[in-house]
Formats: sequence, structure tokens, C-alpha cells
Amino acid sequence: MSPSPAANSNCPTVLMMHGVRSCRLVLTRGIVPALCSCARAVVATADVSLTRWRSAARGLLLLAPLLLAPLRVEAGGQIYEPLSNSVQTAMAHSVSDGKVPELQFDDPAAGRRWLFAMSARLAPRIRDTQARVDLLKMIHYEATRAGLDPQMVLGLIEVESAFHRYAISRVGARGLMQVMPFWVDLIGAPGTNLFNVRTNLRFGCVIMRHYLDIEKGNLANALARYNGSLGRSEYPTMVMAAARHWQSPVDDRTRLASQDQR
Repeated sequence: MSPSPAANSNCPTVLMMHGVRSCRLVLTRGIVPALCSCARAVVATADVSLTRWRSAARGLLLLAPLLLAPLRVEAGGQIYEPLSNSVQTAMAHSVSDGKVPELQFDDPAAGRRWLFAMSARLAPRIRDTQARVDLLKMIHYEATRAGLDPQMVLGLIEVESAFHRYAISRVGARGLMQVMPFWVDLIGAPGTNLFNVRTNLRFGCVIMRHYLDIEKGNLANALARYNGSLGRSEYPTMVMAAARHWQSPVDDRTRLASQDQR
């Protein structure tokens, strides 16, 4: 039975090779257009001789080192806007706090239930249990510290980087929350590494808080600003939908109170 080529480049593509032991190559959107082109060529020749398949496979292997490069994603990016001295100082102070992240729940049992529920949902993306727990604690801490809904931040990360810490967008935004490098010059310190997970979360949450303040609490507009697409609804709609997926059964108060604001 011949394989069915997957032509949609906007989602992961699984190629099933014919005539050899079943194997899979998962291509994440935007990694390397040339790699996608080569993969399509392999599919097109899947039912020819094994010799030609080996030749095509060798070409694919030559591109393998490209997979080691930072993941390219198609997220947008924040747009540079001058900050007043007071705002710049306040944001710089906000990103410099070095407290150990911990769950911000009044009831420790509720915190454990939240962590268990979110860890189960994140497991398909991050297999290591301790890595999941550490990341979720940081997300909850940084979101709560900035006055943001942790579920919204989880949805934003899913849309922006699909939880790939080394993701880079076509415009240069970096890390889990796709922070633009110019923020380091504005509110960071020399040598700040935006691929550091906690640093990225700290910057992303502080920036999102800043945009919420500018938009007077209007979440849709703040999200659009975060993505560099103010005036369009596609990005806020995607993040809000993703946030509902992450909605915790622990406490209904964490629901997106601002999601209907436009």
C-alpha cells in the first residue's frame, strides 16, 4: 500500500517509508524549508527501488545536522516602543528578582492537585517528570508574580513555541515565550540569556504585564501587542483557546476573566 504524502507544512508531518522497516521522521513547521523539500522527495520515491530509496535517504542524512540548530517557529514578535524612564526602571527591577520559584497557592493541597493535572497534560510534550514539574512551578510562580493567569501563560507558550526552549522565530524572538532580544537592552543586563528557561519566563511575563497595563486590562489587545499584531484577532483567539485547554479543574477563579474584552 503506497503512503499518503502529507502536504500540510503547518503541522508536524510523519513520513511512513514503504518497503523497509517502518520509521518516522517528524518535521516541525519552519525548521528548514530545504529539509521539508527533501522529505517530500523521499515520499515521492517511496515505492521505487530500494536502491533509489537509499540514495534519497543519504541525502536526508546530510541534512541531519540542521536538526541540531535552534527550532524555527512562525510566531510573531513584540514591536519596539520607547519606554518612559519610570516604566523602564520598574520593568528592569521586575526582571531582576532572584527568589526561588514556588507554587503560589494558599492551600498546598490545591497546589499539588494543580501540579498533577498540568503535569499530565504537559507529559506528551515533555517526557521527563522532574523537568515538567520544575517548568510548571516556574510558570506558575512567574505568572502569579506578574499578576497573570498561569493558564493563559501556558496557552501563550503553547502557541508561541510549543514548549521548545530553544525556539527562534523568523523575526528573532527567542525561547519559550518568544521574547524579542531588544528587551535585554531595555530592561535586562549585559549577557542576559533569553534561552535560559526562568529568564525567558520572567521577561515574557513582565512584558505581558506591561502590555496589559497599556491596554487597561484588555487581554485580547495585550496579547495582540505581545505578538506584534495589534488590531487583529487571530493570535488572541488562538491563545485563549489554548488557555482553555490548560484550564485547571482545581479553582474556577483562574478562568480568563478578560477573555471577552475586545
